[in-house]
Amino acid sequence: MPCTPPVRSLRRAFGAAAALAFLAVASADAQPWLKPDTTSRTNQSYFRAIPDWPAANEYRDGQGNPGPKYWQQRVDYTIRTRLDTAQHRITGTARVTYHNNAPAELTYLWFQLDQNIEQPDSRAALSQPAIAQTQLPEQARRFLFPDRSVLGNTISRVQLVDARGRLTDARYLVNGTQMRVDLAAPLRTGERVQLEVEWSHGIPEAGTQNFNGRGQRELVKDGWLYEMAQWFPRAAVYDDVNGWNNDQFLGQGEFYLNFGNYDVQITVPRDHIVRATGTLTNPTEVLTTTQRQRLATAMRDTVPVFIVAADEVGNPAARPSGSGDLTWRFTAENVRDFAWASSRAFVWDAAGYTYPESGRTVEMHSVYPRDAMPLWDKVSTRAIKQTLVTYGRMAFEYPYPQASNVHGPVFGMEYPMIAFCGARPSADGTYTPALEYALVAVTIHEVGHNWFPMIVASDERKWTWMDEGLNSFLEHYASLEWDPQWPAARLRGFATNITPYMRTTDQVPIMTESDYIHTGFGPNGYAKPAAGLVMLRERILGPERFDLAFREYSTKWAFKHPQPADFFRTLASGAGDNLNYFWRGWFYSTYANDQALAKVETQDALPLTGDPSRGRYYHRITIDNAGGLVLPIEFSLEFADGSRERVRLPAETWRKNERQFVYGHFSDKPLAKVVLDPDAAYADVNRENNTWTPPVAPVP
Repeated sequence: MPCTPPVRSLRRAFGAAAALAFLAVASADAQPWLKPDTTSRTNQSYFRAIPDWPAANEYRDGQGNPGPKYWQQRVDYTIRTRLDTAQHRITGTARVTYHNNAPAELTYLWFQLDQNIEQPDSRAALSQPAIAQTQLPEQARRFLFPDRSVLGNTISRVQLVDARGRLTDARYLVNGTQMRVDLAAPLRTGERVQLEVEWSHGIPEAGTQNFNGRGQRELVKDGWLYEMAQWFPRAAVYDDVNGWNNDQFLGQGEFYLNFGNYDVQITVPRDHIVRATGTLTNPTEVLTTTQRQRLATAMRDTVPVFIVAADEVGNPAARPSGSGDLTWRFTAENVRDFAWASSRAFVWDAAGYTYPESGRTVEMHSVYPRDAMPLWDKVSTRAIKQTLVTYGRMAFEYPYPQASNVHGPVFGMEYPMIAFCGARPSADGTYTPALEYALVAVTIHEVGHNWFPMIVASDERKWTWMDEGLNSFLEHYASLEWDPQWPAARLRGFATNITPYMRTTDQVPIMTESDYIHTGFGPNGYAKPAAGLVMLRERILGPERFDLAFREYSTKWAFKHPQPADFFRTLASGAGDNLNYFWRGWFYSTYANDQALAKVETQDALPLTGDPSRGRYYHRITIDNAGGLVLPIEFSLEFADGSRERVRLPAETWRKNERQFVYGHFSDKPLAKVVLDPDAAYADVNRENNTWTPPVAPVP
């Protein structure tokens, strides 16, 4: 029988006797898989192909690219809305233009009515667990049982617009947080249809139980703050993977939306300041001459400039002269959603950031009540800039004209070009370093969501990790660039921070649909994927290869709808590695990493090699895979003279035996210590078995 290359090399190193001994050990267990199914005789290697991935087709290819026939729908909105600050209610009318680019005709459309989650009979409300207490104090009663009679969408009109602009009533039905609208005639490929929807809904108050409809209002010392999100009927996505994506909105699984252009007019009281998705197109009508001049100055400097200063809040001179409400008009191109905030209490500062490569200037805006000072005026706009810098380098330059950060009752939520963030100083204006870190972190995170999923528009309703996890990964690096001494315990990307979660038995795989992650939602959707990607970048692939592949994924799926397999395939193809073992273990399972030093043996090397130049000692280091993951092996060797050596072995080390690996090492020095995963970079859940030292000889 011909000898395999490993056997030939063994014979050269150890002689024929040693090679035969090696073969005897290697064949003792022919298929030593780490997690075998004893009832099956199929391939169960960690390195095998992942069957969950869809076959490559003309829409999405095997390299993770949009295919030659990739398509997606487009939906444009012209919206007119009014904020009623007396009733805390908005009314609106939207003309929706739906473009059918699918290779199939549609006979109906689905819309998302997210505000219906606030109704007492919503599926989110009905699926809440029972209250344990038999009696509640009044304050708790108001929180748990607010008046919801004014909440949820009231649809007053749904009409189709024909080719001559005439309106005819459409047949529609509301199913919880979804609304189906039947079309008058099938909408064929390449055609478009227009319809109008008129609606209204109340705005939930902060401090009362909220089923995560996101939009809220809060009373601060200078007036009400309104943050308006998921506030209008939005067309559901129809795609090549699932057809209509019309899952109910239950609050935890977020959003999957179409790209389109928006023209939105927002009518509010004259003393209000409004920030929104898009570009303000009528500044001469809603801003004073002084404010417009300040804005022009602010865009020429990265140091924030007050557009509305603290001492101008509530001053009629800081608003255009006249009486009656004002209408603010914003337009936005190629965005997947639209949100806004309005208040008479807003302080407003702004600055500009210019990308050195392209020369493009991005407007940066922060609005907040005086209650948020002095923290917000110190941190917010500068944190926006840090996000633009780090994410722009690691993914792509921010393509939109502006980025805004709003302080209000929603602690952290994201929409195109606008973020809602919390972190407020004490009433006396003092705050801790921890609160400052919290504001920087939430600002980077929420502004960072412009990349994932606002531009790389994954399906949040199903896959939390594709936006929260990727975003937390980039937030990790932006935070360290903001402050290299950032407290490690506050960073989701460090492996040591995810090990407590990975030790728990009550978890589900990352690849679990968002609404069915029953516990540990933050660790599962944010921290575990972030820590895994940091590990992949820093330890497995290296920054150069990882960054090339990650930027490729980011740019080619910008303004498109990637699926999980598109991400996995792109990173493997772009980095040049078979990463099935990593995706399978870290994303598709709840197994943990526990590599253990089973034993360390040392013998005289000369009888093995016959060559004194190879070293005096031969050390055999046996490593057990006591956990459930296959990961690279990294350990440090410390010798008796105090010198050290680092050994790094690829994950493929386990390819023929996933349970145990024996590493051989020649040296001229006796071993004094061996430490597995010395940098705690691989989320090893049991470090008690990671260190070996020679046994202490008994005292005679």
